[in-house]
Amino acid sequence: MDQKEGHLQLTETASRAAGETAPTAFERRMLAGLLEACGHPPLAIVLWNGEQFLGEGRQAPVARIVIRDRGALLRMVVNPELYTGDDYSHGRVEIEGDFVACLEQIFRGLDTLPEKSVKARFLRWMNRPRANSLTGSRENIHHHYDLGNDFYRLWLDREAMQYTCAYYPRPDLTIEQSQRAKLDHVARKLQLKPGDVVYEAGCGWGGLARHFVRHYGVAKVRAFNISEEQVRFAREEARRQGLDGRVEYVLDDYRNMSGQCDVFVSIGMLEHVGVDNYPTLGDVIHRVLSPHGRGLIHSIGRNRAAPMNAWIEKRIFPGAYPATLAEMMRIFEDNNFSVLDVENIRLHYAQTLQHWFDRFEENADEIRRMYDERFVRMWRLYLAGSKASFLVGALQLFQIVFARGHDNTVPMSREHLYRS
Repeated sequence: MDQKEGHLQLTETASRAAGETAPTAFERRMLAGLLEACGHPPLAIVLWNGEQFLGEGRQAPVARIVIRDRGALLRMVVNPELYTGDDYSHGRVEIEGDFVACLEQIFRGLDTLPEKSVKARFLRWMNRPRANSLTGSRENIHHHYDLGNDFYRLWLDREAMQYTCAYYPRPDLTIEQSQRAKLDHVARKLQLKPGDVVYEAGCGWGGLARHFVRHYGVAKVRAFNISEEQVRFAREEARRQGLDGRVEYVLDDYRNMSGQCDVFVSIGMLEHVGVDNYPTLGDVIHRVLSPHGRGLIHSIGRNRAAPMNAWIEKRIFPGAYPATLAEMMRIFEDNNFSVLDVENIRLHYAQTLQHWFDRFEENADEIRRMYDERFVRMWRLYLAGSKASFLVGALQLFQIVFARGHDNTVPMSREHLYRS
């Protein structure tokens, strides 16, 4: 190896497949640059001819990344976020060892890449998210949420199929118990009382609406969603539980809300709204919320502005963007809403994802029969990568409680948040 690749160490040479050749000096330099961009993580990189390389440092590698062909290495260097995910999905890249720990190391390293560097700016340009117009939002949501209820039923909680961060007042809770705890935590923050009218933007499979009606005596919940599969499931479940008169699932965009409510709530939808549409969301809330109404928005976010992981945005969650708190304030400021409480439950999402990942793996064979091997690998990477992102702090989970700026009936303490 020449001087430029001196920080790489050849540790072993496996039996080479017939016809495979050793990496060229240029390919070695590409690999050296890739490890440098990732902060020299404690990982082993195995190339197509069996050669294994380690980055700097004495820490033992937590996993091995196997690059099966030259094209996969080139694609990884050009756009590591997007093409590594694609090539793992197609089997051109393999991860051996602790999957989540491997991704944690990579994400920590990429987070150190200077924001104004040529590489960082190039990646931001290449990985621009899709739009969230009225038409674009429907297409984006259909791409992810209309995969089929049978798929999600295999690995989400079995009571309400809640596809958002759970809440763990105790670490030993099941996913069903922690999802119920999340709904109760939100209900306390909103100080729900009998007779309240609740509007929900982005209702998933409808579990929050049914929980609020059954356990808090609210008069009615109008829940808006543009996923046909989810709305169909939610309506059937409300009828089955005898709640269809008090729960209305509206197959429509949040921008078309009308009427008035005492409570506005949105759990896990803001990621799909797009920052440019935040003032519009604020105007909708201003239009429908009563003078003494309360509101809560629960959303994935970031500590500093950055786009969603390129592979997740393009292959799993089109149009998604995790906003910073500063960006979220565009929802509230123009209409003089007061932010009353902000809680970050980031580590709760890491634990939620572990529950989902475990159930996904338990049902991987069934999911493979429903779709194919590529689909299984895509979603395995998505769930593991999401957990790693929350563990390293690349993603946060914010719950923001708000009310009208002139409302003097707001609580003077947080005592109600922790009352059973």
